[in-house]
Amino acid sequence: MFFNSLRFLVFFPCVFLLYYALPFRARTCMLLIASYYFYMCWRPEFVVLIVCSTLVAYLCALGTARWPARRGVLLAVSLLLNLGCLFFFKYFNFFGQTLNALCQAVSLPLSVPALNIILPVGISFYTFQTLSYTLDVYRGDIEPERNFADLALFVSFFPQLVAGPIEKSSNLLPQLKREHRFCYENAAWGAKLMAWGFFKKAVIADQLAILLVDPVYNNLGSYEGGALVIATCAFAIQIYCDFSGYSDIARGCAKMIGVDLMVNFKAPYFAQSVTQFWKRWHISLTSWFREYVYIPLGGNRKGAAKKCLFVLITFTLSGLWHGAAWTFVLWGLLHALIMNGEFLWSRRFPGRKQGPAVRLLRSLVTFFVVSALWVFFRANTMSDALYVLRRVTWGVGDPLQYVARAVEAVSPGLIITVFLGLSMLLLLLFDLANEKQDTITLVSGWPVWVRWPVYVGFVTLLVLLIPKEVSVPFIYFQF
Repeated sequence: MFFNSLRFLVFFPCVFLLYYALPFRARTCMLLIASYYFYMCWRPEFVVLIVCSTLVAYLCALGTARWPARRGVLLAVSLLLNLGCLFFFKYFNFFGQTLNALCQAVSLPLSVPALNIILPVGISFYTFQTLSYTLDVYRGDIEPERNFADLALFVSFFPQLVAGPIEKSSNLLPQLKREHRFCYENAAWGAKLMAWGFFKKAVIADQLAILLVDPVYNNLGSYEGGALVIATCAFAIQIYCDFSGYSDIARGCAKMIGVDLMVNFKAPYFAQSVTQFWKRWHISLTSWFREYVYIPLGGNRKGAAKKCLFVLITFTLSGLWHGAAWTFVLWGLLHALIMNGEFLWSRRFPGRKQGPAVRLLRSLVTFFVVSALWVFFRANTMSDALYVLRRVTWGVGDPLQYVARAVEAVSPGLIITVFLGLSMLLLLLFDLANEKQDTITLVSGWPVWVRWPVYVGFVTLLVLLIPKEVSVPFIYFQF
């Protein structure tokens, strides 16, 4: 079920009212049924994968407690089954095609058949969440959960089931088992965060996709120069608003029933380096890879050279996690190379205190570097990505004509440009305020005569700019 659908606008109020109407002992069962229904609205049969993944984690964790001497074997079983399922559905054809290409290159008579596999929505997210639980039990960080329904709800909790944030069991499980009484402040704050998430998704991300990004990236041969720059920068903002908008809606839903999900984004385009960007972008995934891949490899403990190698491995795997294509692998690899370069530079030239102008310049440079790397993420094929990078500077020798041609090629019209500009200005102001204090709490504390005009203007923009005929799926649903 998409958050940006009429079905969800009926579903969630029903869940919210039922949650507080039912006695405490019935709430887990109701939320579990609601979460499975939420997922089954797409393809009912794939709920079996979630149930099986949960069952494997549940049994292996209990076995770890009962037979400590065999905990390594049980961990291996859990990893093999869960990662094997992820590999089959997401990576089988990718590795099969790669192997076929290698065999063809060396004239080996080997061919792996391509399978007609449908990728289950959100499989990467709930698999990683399940694995984190198994690994935490194995390491002794938490005790195994003995109530299967509680663990099943942890894995399938509908607000963050499909696109995160990826939660640790030590944070989410205790909250799901706790009794929550209705709190007006939580409900109001959650509803406002949901509204802000819908605004970022439907007003900014979807409009940028429909008007600027998709027309260019799905028909690259008709564009060059500045038009590619505009579309690429527009995609950088689109994917931020799309994914962080989903996270805001998820956090808002959970908050309304008393559950706190982790913050997944912290104004990433204010970062002053690519390294800092990854401390602000998709924080739950970055934390997962740091805790379960980077640190076990050795982290910072084995010298600069090995640290760079571990970063390279971690972010290459992160790129592969995002998608089964070489464009995603290269995207992760390039991020790793840049971060390693930043690390080595900082060792040679330690940073000094910098003024506002220098910090702004560093943020702008980081934004354009990250945007250039987004080309590999958004391009449909590797050849498309290389086309963009080759053609992006065409005509730049005449700056005025470069800009004029770009505006003429992709301009969505004066009125819609003004409204989009106002929306992105609002996004900028929100993120700026959020750097020092929670913006929703800040606005909620303003006098009535100030905050209500803000609410009215916000709702007006939402109504005027939300696409009426096209529903754009959340980008991270494909992962």
